[in-house]
Amino acid sequence: MKNVEVLLRENVDSLGRCGDVVRVRPGYARNFLLPRKLAVVATADNKRLMARRRVLLDAEDAARSQELEARIAALATVALRTSQKADESGRLYGSVSAGTIVDLLRIAGFEFEEADIRLAAPIKDVGNHTIRVHVHADRFADIGLAVSAQD
Repeated sequence: MKNVEVLLRENVDSLGRCGDVVRVRPGYARNFLLPRKLAVVATADNKRLMARRRVLLDAEDAARSQELEARIAALATVALRTSQKADESGRLYGSVSAGTIVDLLRIAGFEFEEADIRLAAPIKDVGNHTIRVHVHADRFADIGLAVSAQD
């Protein structure tokens, strides 16, 4: 069967962004994209209408991008500190987990969820650590965390 051209009305993962004209199998267009109103048939009229909408979407994306950059810059200046019980060698009795980091960020004035904190493993040593925080889509911010031993 021959592929059909459709004009995407929304961003579709692994297919394209809003306003893109893509070629897909007829069944995928008929059974998934068109009923969910993710795409329309790529006619000249639809392309003109989507071009107008695309201008608005690009302006919104630019504003969102600036907002994200400002948030990432603000996060880059954050230096979190915590003190935990540790032995003489600097090994923590417990650990600093994503939940602890979320609480520290909340105190600093930032709202995140545990899923946004990217830790390879819980922090179990005293010292300075770099934490990666998921801000939006493929955007991340690195935050400094200083872990000290309690007296």
